[in-house]
Amino acid sequence: MSSIRGRLLAILLLATGLIWLAAVVWTQHSTRREVIHVLDRRLQESAQMVASLVGEGGLAADAAASAMVQRHADVDGFALRHQLSCQIWGLNGELISESQGAPNGTLGGSREGFSETRIDGELWRVYTLVDPEHGFRVMVGDAQAMRDHLVHGVTVGLMVPMLLVLPLLAGLIWWTVGRGLRPVDRLGAALSARDASDLSPIGTDGAPRELHPMISALNGLLRRVGQARDRERSFTAFAAHELKTPLAGLKTQAEVARMAPDDATRDNALDQMAEGVRRTDRMVKQLLEMTAVEHGVSAEPAARQDGALLLERVASDLTQLASARGVSIRTEAPRGLWSTASATLLQAALRNLIENAVQASRPGGAVEVALSQEDGQARFRVADRGPGIAEADRPHVLERFYRSAGAAAGGSGLGLSIVAAAVERMGGALRLAPREGGGEVAELILPAE
Repeated sequence: MSSIRGRLLAILLLATGLIWLAAVVWTQHSTRREVIHVLDRRLQESAQMVASLVGEGGLAADAAASAMVQRHADVDGFALRHQLSCQIWGLNGELISESQGAPNGTLGGSREGFSETRIDGELWRVYTLVDPEHGFRVMVGDAQAMRDHLVHGVTVGLMVPMLLVLPLLAGLIWWTVGRGLRPVDRLGAALSARDASDLSPIGTDGAPRELHPMISALNGLLRRVGQARDRERSFTAFAAHELKTPLAGLKTQAEVARMAPDDATRDNALDQMAEGVRRTDRMVKQLLEMTAVEHGVSAEPAARQDGALLLERVASDLTQLASARGVSIRTEAPRGLWSTASATLLQAALRNLIENAVQASRPGGAVEVALSQEDGQARFRVADRGPGIAEADRPHVLERFYRSAGAAAGGSGLGLSIVAAAVERMGGALRLAPREGGGEVAELILPAE
């Protein structure tokens, strides 16, 4: 059942029904017990009254039995004249007297107390009182059918009001549940009426305590959505600004090439256009890579891939760029040492780290890339002999589009941001530190998967 309202109604109605049923069973049981107790006391008192009339009052046995029946018929208000019967027996087994309508046969046994006797197919409840001093035995009994009828009547009289109350109780539960869930309905209506751009926190004034965790969670979600929206706006603005510059340069160089007075000027303009296209292409790729890393757009392969092979593949892809700058890439990565299912994220991180190292290196320099394993963790180490990162720039180098004063020309300021985002999604860490003797060392520390 997906409805909270329906679930609450079902639980409450079921619980109420079970309690009501238990009350019915208990009422019937206790009522029967009390009625039987009262009827037994009546038999006992009737026998004592007859014995008193006969033994001490000197009343004739026939008159005493008739008086007992008449008295109880009047007092109890039930049609008991032919139901409550009395017999007086001598201790020698001789029937002395009996009330009108008494059954044929002995009502009870010779022992004093309560007993049950079946006479002519009908069950009787009998109390026997023995008076050895006056030499007689009094037996007073009533039919079990009469008792059952009386108990049934009393029980029905109690159950009818309870049955009438049950629908009213169900309606009250329905109304109470609906009223109790009104704050949830109001919260839903308030959220539905909100504009899509309204990410302000939801107030808790007047809201029940039970809704506070939900409202807090919604406010946290709204806050994160607002932060994500601000990041996207900032990202879009920076990207538009960064793309505007090389595009304007391309347009300018195209005009220069079209109006060039000689081949040398035209060739220089075309070279500048090629460089601008290369920079723009790199920035677009990094923008797409940043989007894929942060939002999980890229699909990960199902099979795990060897970390050393991924590192070699990235280094091979950047060989042409390194050669053009007069830089070599040296790799040291034992195969089979470590594998990952996040190949796309790892390649994005390694590509940007190695490319940054190549861009920072001087001609004739070398970028050293190594893979090792410690305590089950993979460590990818990328080291160069470039100018390194100034201490003033270290707190900001992971920010998007941040470029330090000594950064290589043509950079977009996205490389380390992509690395940090990819490593975070992989559950690892990025460490940047100055290299002894000059340069920078970057380490990717990734957990065992």
